[in-house]
Amino acid sequence: MALSSRLRPMLTMRPGFLTFNDARGSGLRHFPADTHILDWLEAKGIAYDVLTDEDLDEGGVDRLRPYAVVLTGSHPEYHTTGTLDALEGYTNGGGSLVYLGGNGFYWRIARNPDLPGVIEVRRAETGIRAWAAETGEYYHQLDGALGGLWRRNGRPPQRLAGVGFSSQGLFEGSHYRRLPAADDPAVSWIFDGVPETVIGDFGLSGGGAAGFELDRVDPNLGTPPGAVVVASSEGHGPSFIPVFEDLLSHVNTLNGEPRERLVRADMMIADLPSGGALFSVGSITFCGSLAHDGYRNPVSRILENVVRRFAGRRASAGTNPE
Repeated sequence: MALSSRLRPMLTMRPGFLTFNDARGSGLRHFPADTHILDWLEAKGIAYDVLTDEDLDEGGVDRLRPYAVVLTGSHPEYHTTGTLDALEGYTNGGGSLVYLGGNGFYWRIARNPDLPGVIEVRRAETGIRAWAAETGEYYHQLDGALGGLWRRNGRPPQRLAGVGFSSQGLFEGSHYRRLPAADDPAVSWIFDGVPETVIGDFGLSGGGAAGFELDRVDPNLGTPPGAVVVASSEGHGPSFIPVFEDLLSHVNTLNGEPRERLVRADMMIADLPSGGALFSVGSITFCGSLAHDGYRNPVSRILENVVRRFAGRRASAGTNPE
């Protein structure tokens, strides 16, 4: 169960594969859900290339440097040291990252050049997981490193993406509510053409832009200083619970926030010391809302504002993006 390979047939990798019987949406998840992003890029006429995790692990930050903006998929959960180093190297070098998912950068995985196409995950200690590693099986056989959460390995998701896994529930989507901080002129451009206060109460993934797996900011875990939360989700159903690694007991949480406050997705933006920037939505169902009403909706407009602004920043700095 700890090993997998892209060399075997995986029916779930087909475009259009329905992971869930989703009465409120399409039921798409993982790779099929990422086609929502490709569809949106095509509709908006935004040029793009697609890089796989394997490309990133083998090519490192050099694969990313030519690009003005890097967008993640909807669920970038599993990462090697190499992929995290590449993404951090990109933002530390002035690149702008747009994190379009939830539950990202969560589990540490291993690869070995002698076994191309094979990956390994050891679900050690804690975390929301489908199975648990047995005692004595916390270390990868492919690279000898300790498996488990990247947070337990000293690299919380907030350090890279500004937000990190906070809550999970059923495949249900709710909405974000715009916060007063969004009116600051430094960030209000994100909402140009978006008069709505409630954002994303629609969509092909669970019926809303904020759902299923949710990420939040936490300065104690590495959210960049000066990060601004412009919207947070609300209205999640009773199935949503905080992740285990944030709980000290049945009533107390690690960061002191009430348990119910951990059930949220934070939409945030940060300028980075390198000159780059970071925008994160903190929800796995966000991209399912992009195509609503012929792409004329607040979710689509917010993302377009961010992507075009970030691309313009890089161009004005003298970089010629591909």
